[in-house]
Amino acid sequence: MEAGLIPLGWALLGYVGSFLSGVKVLDLSQYISGPVASQILADMGAEVLKIEPPVGDGMRNLGPRDAGGEPVFYASLNAGKSLRRLDLKSADGRNAMAGLLADADVLIEGFRPGVMARLGFDYAALALHNPALIYCSISGYGTSGPLANAAGHDGNYLAESGILDRNGHDAPVFFDPPIADMAGALYAAIAILGALNARQRTGEGVHIELGLADTLMPLQSMQVAEWGANGTVPKRGSTYLNGAAAYYNIYRTADGRYVMLGPVEPRFWQNFCTAAGRPDWCLRQGDPLPQTSLIAELTAFFARRSLAKIEAQFANADCCLSPVLDLGEALSSEQVRASGFVQRADGRLQTLFPATFNGKRTTVRTPLRREPNA
Repeated sequence: MEAGLIPLGWALLGYVGSFLSGVKVLDLSQYISGPVASQILADMGAEVLKIEPPVGDGMRNLGPRDAGGEPVFYASLNAGKSLRRLDLKSADGRNAMAGLLADADVLIEGFRPGVMARLGFDYAALALHNPALIYCSISGYGTSGPLANAAGHDGNYLAESGILDRNGHDAPVFFDPPIADMAGALYAAIAILGALNARQRTGEGVHIELGLADTLMPLQSMQVAEWGANGTVPKRGSTYLNGAAAYYNIYRTADGRYVMLGPVEPRFWQNFCTAAGRPDWCLRQGDPLPQTSLIAELTAFFARRSLAKIEAQFANADCCLSPVLDLGEALSSEQVRASGFVQRADGRLQTLFPATFNGKRTTVRTPLRREPNA
């Protein structure tokens, strides 16, 4: 291994791990979006080298630590990669980076627009020496508009996208996990994979520019289309997706638990009404929104029954009724265990790429390993 490299753990090669075999990725990003994108590439067999400043990724200082004092979030997002720390503001650091870029296939960076140009590593400069390079820039607000150089986080992007306004009950609520950060990671990985495919035909790289705030409009394409058609602005409790429908709602049980009822299709709604012993509800699924009266009746129905009794009553009803589980309950559930997409390796719990390929899953990543003073 090259001097200065700190092994963070390589994704074990398997069927899926051969998809991007031979692809070299340099990841200069920090926190969530870029590291998740590069981890997807690593899971598929790419060789990912994470480049961090001398002080390290700021993600190391966020979130809980394990029994050994290691940052859990940072270790989770960066397993399957190697790490090298470079001071790109120094001549030595820039020279080392230039050497790494000579044969890199993909570069991911997460700086504000203009930072990479000031460091001498903007796409135009790098493409002169490596025209096949796929260069993915992830920023908060992209490169255009009045917010292009503004600071922001997931809650800010949700606030400015129209999503935060219509979710919650008495006031807007933000989300866990962070929607824009994770959507940005997925869109970045998709774009990089598409660019790699195109490069096989053309031999040319491309500059991908992705703003995390911009990923939220495609996620609400239905609502955007409705606004474009008739100017409708969805508000809290006004649509079937945010609490206005009795058939797609959360209800509290007699023992203080919650259930999610989601029989959107008429046949599932009829199955629910039949199992509930309320055939009179069957014809009321089409009541105008918000279905205040019907919601009140279902609220009273569930409030008289414990979660256990509800699960027993509707066990065979096929009506899209689910208990609201906490994370520990979800991880212990038969469904999650059967899926196999959460695995324990060397004492660490990992989430895997949630698809099988010819019946095979991505393999677990070896645990984070780093030099003692890192």
